[in-house]
Amino acid sequence: MPRPGSTIPKAPIAKIMQKTGAKRVADGAVEELVEYLINYGTKTSERAIKIAKHSGRKTVQGKDIKIAVK
Repeated sequence: MPRPGSTIPKAPIAKIMQKTGAKRVADGAVEELVEYLINYGTKTSERAIKIAKHSGRKTVQGKDIKIAVK
């Protein structure tokens, strides 16, 4: 279940960590990764929005995200 204010549930994040080789994953590790992903996603979204606006669009497109992460 996601933390209050979080849009990313912890269970899928723990599953990703396990699929990449972690035998066990502490709640604290999952919470830290969720926080990092939210921060990274927020910053990327902000950049993508600026790119879309600069292109004269209101809709953020996949290409805006690709440019924003470079």
